[in-house]
Amino acid sequence: MKQITASLTFEWPSRAELLSTAETLVIGTAGGLMFLLAGLPGGLISGAMIAVGIAAIAGRKLMLPPILTQTVLVLLGISLGSVVSRHLLQQVSAYPLTIGLLALATFCSTFGSSYYLQRVHGWDRTSAFLAGSPGALSQITILAVERGADLPGIAVVQTMRVIILTAALPMVLAFAGVAPSVAPSLTTTIASPLDLVELVAASLAAALLLRLIKFPASWMFGAMIGSSVLHGAGWVEGGLPDWVRGVALVGIGALIGSRFARMQIKTLAGHINAALGSFAVAIAVSAIFVGIVALTTQVKFSDVVVAYAPGAMDAMLALALTLHIDPIFVGAHHLSRFVFVTIATPGIVHLFGRTQDDVDD
Repeated sequence: MKQITASLTFEWPSRAELLSTAETLVIGTAGGLMFLLAGLPGGLISGAMIAVGIAAIAGRKLMLPPILTQTVLVLLGISLGSVVSRHLLQQVSAYPLTIGLLALATFCSTFGSSYYLQRVHGWDRTSAFLAGSPGALSQITILAVERGADLPGIAVVQTMRVIILTAALPMVLAFAGVAPSVAPSLTTTIASPLDLVELVAASLAAALLLRLIKFPASWMFGAMIGSSVLHGAGWVEGGLPDWVRGVALVGIGALIGSRFARMQIKTLAGHINAALGSFAVAIAVSAIFVGIVALTTQVKFSDVVVAYAPGAMDAMLALALTLHIDPIFVGAHHLSRFVFVTIATPGIVHLFGRTQDDVDD
């Protein structure tokens, strides 16, 4: 109960925070609409992310307060859950093989990226392993602080990976002809007022329950589970209005782009080559495993690409939503990756990494 109460504690933001939030939303909305009107795939999330990222790099103090971030994640979760059907749930039996391969891909990608950072850019082993671990950024940050690793460098590598994937994946899939260049509407009808109340209530209840047990990405996954149960059981028809889904996508894009507000240009420039090289290695390794899964299973190629992309859970699920890709498959795999990284990374760092004392010596 204390966990839930603490998570709902709200402090009214200062005037400066309100202005920064408003500026972030205006810039994100303008960028998202620009990309959408240009007909670019994943336009809302990619446009908002790029516009906010550019403004943040230029020195604007952009941010989204926790209450707004949580609201966006809940809306995203409800929207993802609204596309769940009995047909999608029947495909869960194919997951053990693909999740097992994902675990192997995660380890290979982590070791490959870390080896590159050590050999080409001279990083110490601990920093290289933490920068090469895909996802679970909060856990990676804690480990970096505890082990005296290169936190700015790790942040640049991790953030650039998410930014590039979120911007590039929709276009790559569209050009390859395996995902629509303009995502179709996910719901043919808008839920009735009573159904909308049920959706919000069930989603919030599930999110708070997951938060109580410290489940990763609890706001988004809880809302997704609550919405999925109602739609999968046929108790609710329809979903949120398209404009609400659009708000959630712009919000996620703005949130990702605002990460650059915490970085200095000097820090970004000093680690950009390492970030790009490490990203290339991670993508190459992931591509090998995507090919294996595509050739040995009946899973759609676009689903595998987004599920195996070494990016953040919220960003990849947002792409699944906007590209009309199976959210259950993508969510299950990115959650599995989060668990792999969270459990395995401390042990990997302990066995193969170096402490700060080692580095100083």
